[in-house]
Amino acid sequence: MIIPKFWAEGRVQHKEKGRQVTVRRLGWSQSSEAEAQSNADTRAKEALQRILSGEELVRLETRSPYNGAEGVPICEEIVAEHGETVITRNSYGARCLNTPDVLFADIDFEAEPGKATSCFFTLVLVIGAAFGSWKLGSVGWFIPLGLAGVVGGICLANGLHKLHLKLNGGAEKMANDRINAFITAHPNWRLRIYRTPAGLRVVAAHRTFAPNAPEVALLFNSLKVDPVYVKMCQRQQCFRARVSPKPWRIGVDSHMKPRSGRWPPRPEAVVPRREWIEAYEQKSTGFSACRFERETGKGVMNREVDKVIALHDELSRALSGLPIA
Repeated sequence: MIIPKFWAEGRVQHKEKGRQVTVRRLGWSQSSEAEAQSNADTRAKEALQRILSGEELVRLETRSPYNGAEGVPICEEIVAEHGETVITRNSYGARCLNTPDVLFADIDFEAEPGKATSCFFTLVLVIGAAFGSWKLGSVGWFIPLGLAGVVGGICLANGLHKLHLKLNGGAEKMANDRINAFITAHPNWRLRIYRTPAGLRVVAAHRTFAPNAPEVALLFNSLKVDPVYVKMCQRQQCFRARVSPKPWRIGVDSHMKPRSGRWPPRPEAVVPRREWIEAYEQKSTGFSACRFERETGKGVMNREVDKVIALHDELSRALSGLPIA
């Protein structure tokens, strides 16, 4: 897990026979802006040479705070550091806990059918529409029948998904059933379960884990953890949990400046960003990010993990009884 304190951009250009190639790369450092700039310039020059040799590379590297980041560390403001645990501010202003080895996993309730399911039923009905228009002997029928197939496929997928949830006791029960099944199969684990606005949060309390450990993949697959989160754990070699409310859930309608969440911000955005954060932090005191529900499993609490869990519970106000947002 790397969350640098200093960032810079390096840009190089190459002109040859009327052709211009521009390459931009980010650079980072834990010690100084100068080192970050040197890193950025070096990365830009190396990328240019690889592009000129025929390799297909992105020319202009984007400054993505977390979810879109690939090949670069987490590009977010560091709010606080507690040993190896780092608190950052994400692209929309909420604080997040980042840890290299304490296993956090959020499970979103299955409110809607998966894209694959919707696409399958839609494809079947559209093919049926094509066959129907052929049988009617008129290509003109394909457009209305095709549109009906698209709408029907989505409605059918939603209807079957709702029926599936109802027959199995609802999305929350299904998520808890997966947790219980995992603990039954792995009784020496110890899991802490929290309720979030959109699902459940699970923390492994009995030991630390490397993000690429097979046991982590096993838990992620068994509990159906968000695939984007799984991918980012692998890319950034860390686990992550939001510990303050989402702004729009607590009545903060305006966006943090700059809206892209760019870090570090341009000079003209520093003051508006600070003012937004002050207003957000004041309003967030009446809310929690999650609520502790229960513990399960026979594993013994790990002392080092317990420190991170205590920090998480304090920052997220998980034991406060406040409304979650």
